Amino acid sequence: MLTKRHFIISTAALFSAPLSVSSAAAATTDRSKWDAWDAQVTPAGYEPSTTNPWGVASRFLPRLVEANANLTAGDIHVDAVARYLYHIRDNGTAMRYGVAIARGDLYEPGTYSIRRKAKWPTWTPTPAMIKRDPALYEQHADGMDAGPSNPLGSRALYLFVGNRDTYLRIHGSPSPRSIGGRASSGCVRMIMPHINDLYEQVNTGSKAILYAPEELATANS
Repeated sequence: MLTKRHFIISTAALFSAPLSVSSAAAATTDRSKWDAWDAQVTPAGYEPSTTNPWGVASRFLPRLVEANANLTAGDIHVDAVARYLYHIRDNGTAMRYGVAIARGDLYEPGTYSIRRKAKWPTWTPTPAMIKRDPALYEQHADGMDAGPSNPLGSRALYLFVGNRDTYLRIHGSPSPRSIGGRASSGCVRMIMPHINDLYEQVNTGSKAILYAPEELATANS
């Protein structure tokens, strides 16, 4: 027959060990520094179509171009062949920006919904990234504070399929010289002042269409 004392001893054995609580603080973004960070990453006298202290090919600087017919205003199209991102306007034009895309088979073509936008976002590598390259990513497993050296840079557009976050982003990069290449772990990279301009024009709910590398561009230069 179980006694009250037996019940107390048994339950103590089952439940007395305290739950471990991680002491790591969550990654943060300090809003009071946003303006200073914007100034830090934006060259003096910045003119989108000509300013180029990063030394990228001139074709990757922002340019207003004619859009193909029947494209939806507000949507984003990424041409993985030419390394261009097009943001479609409502007057038959598009703003074109240079981008970098993911390395190898990490690039994921598809149609996505931009469900979230963030200024100076924090960043946490995915478990797949940590497993693939622990020496590079494991140190940031608990997240990395926002700032000019954060891999997501100054702005990020978050790509979803339905309600599922794909962990793919269109984002600024602290490595502007990567523009035009294949450099990321899945995301589309932009020069930070360029995505700062784009960010203000993009509405949540818009589509982002990432084309396979062998497909043609979606707007005329």
